[in-house]
Amino acid sequence: MFWKFLDNIESVICRILLSGFVCLLFVQIIAREVFGFSISWIEELSVYMFVWFVYFGASYAALKGAHNRVTFQFKFLPEGSIKYIEAFADLFWLFFNVYFLYLATDFVFNKMNKFWKSQTLGVEMKYIYMVLPIAFALMTVRIIQVNYRRLVKGEDIHDPDQIDLDEIKAATEAAKKS
Repeated sequence: MFWKFLDNIESVICRILLSGFVCLLFVQIIAREVFGFSISWIEELSVYMFVWFVYFGASYAALKGAHNRVTFQFKFLPEGSIKYIEAFADLFWLFFNVYFLYLATDFVFNKMNKFWKSQTLGVEMKYIYMVLPIAFALMTVRIIQVNYRRLVKGEDIHDPDQIDLDEIKAATEAAKKS
């Protein structure tokens, strides 16, 4: 149970953040349109929640193998070599994430001034920017996890939203014949 939750932590966080900022923005709209005033901190908090949502969503996309890739060239390569080429490309992504993780951690913990606070919430900005090292660390772990599952365990991990046009064409032709 715990490992299943841990494996989907980004999904849970994204759902909470999405529902939270949508509800806050709904309250803000009602306050403006019905009561004629706005609640200033709602917009700022919604923006921060949206930014966190984007970063955790990127980590979740890494877990599902759903990041955008240029894959046209794979049509010309042998089927068995594709996963190794993708793993080689992921190695560059991994290096970028580790470097950005270093920069973000240095920025948040060493370079941010304690007196930098958000305009309306009054929260130290380092707590807002904390998403950077957290999300890039998670994304790094997810890249390693996906490549381990793909290369060592032999699992077929592909983008859940990927459309296979050849499969659709074959299904359409089969439906026409019957």
